[in-house]
Amino acid sequence: MSDASSRVRGALALLLATAALPAAGTHLEVQGGRSYMDNHGANAAFVEATFAPHAIGSSRLDWSPDVSAGWIDSRDVRRYRDAEFDTRSSVSLLAAGARFHYGAPDAWYRPLFFSFQLAGINHTTQALSSHYQFVSTLGWQGRHLSFHLRHVSNGGLNGPNRGETMALVGVGFDL
Repeated sequence: MSDASSRVRGALALLLATAALPAAGTHLEVQGGRSYMDNHGANAAFVEATFAPHAIGSSRLDWSPDVSAGWIDSRDVRRYRDAEFDTRSSVSLLAAGARFHYGAPDAWYRPLFFSFQLAGINHTTQALSSHYQFVSTLGWQGRHLSFHLRHVSNGGLNGPNRGETMALVGVGFDL
């Protein structure tokens, strides 16, 4: 069984799981910005869906299922042209995880969030050197506008592990 067929099956499973989630309480966003590996920038774009929140016990902390599809453009960095992991491929990723909020619905800090996702990618690069990645995001989400600081990395599981760190602005709406 090839890696490509495993990734296709994983992507299909993610899409089926997403389709099974209820649309009520879903927030859909389109995000764009700039991603950096070391000091080398590239454009990045994501589509992200966050679903209805679920309380964690009787605390003020809640979590929401969170899925995203993203793209990070290539960059031509001369010193990596002949390396095992180069920088000339754009990367697409599919990710799923949870977004966490804290506080009462009317608290000033309620729009702040942290999310954590597991992702699969289609190409390995100097920045993302394995097909499985961790995605961490710290952000602010208003009704139609959001800001995200996102890091994608394999956590040192394989290769050079430079990671991609990005700043994104999103435009969204509730379904």
